[in-house]
Amino acid sequence: MPFSLISLCILFLFFIVACREGTIPSSISQKEKSPSVQKEKTIPAGVAEKKEPEKKGEVEYSYDPTGKKDPFKPFLQLTSAKGSSKHTPLTPLEKYEISQLNLVAIISTPEGNVALIEDATGKGYFLKKGTGIGKNDGKVTRILKDTVIIEETYQDAFGKMKTNEISLFLHRIEEGGEL
Repeated sequence: MPFSLISLCILFLFFIVACREGTIPSSISQKEKSPSVQKEKTIPAGVAEKKEPEKKGEVEYSYDPTGKKDPFKPFLQLTSAKGSSKHTPLTPLEKYEISQLNLVAIISTPEGNVALIEDATGKGYFLKKGTGIGKNDGKVTRILKDTVIIEETYQDAFGKMKTNEISLFLHRIEEGGEL
């Protein structure tokens, strides 16, 4: 009984595989078949050459963006106060507000004074005259013996350009330093 069941399953699988190939297997091999028995499949000419029906009266649509706003452009343009958009990447000093920086030391050299500031994480940076600093396009204008003076240019609410002068002191008053 189990032997007949196994042989029945094998025979069933054999027919399933043969049906998937589209032909029933025969005992005659492909070499033994005569050319007259083999039939070539021909595709009718009308089926091989499918053409899309021509659309008459329909106009192809094309988008013309002239006079229209760019949907991907932000509504508010954040530009620098000077009106020029920077294409250079920001330096680490230009990513901080000036109030987040602390003046640590001022070094006197024959070429001019150099200031050492540090950010909130304790990383130090050197400043020379003309160095860009702060988020509002600030520039170091002067380095004195105990003060660094930075000028920021910004646009007020009425559209006028204003200059703000910010001083960083080496010793703050609450630390016991003098002005």
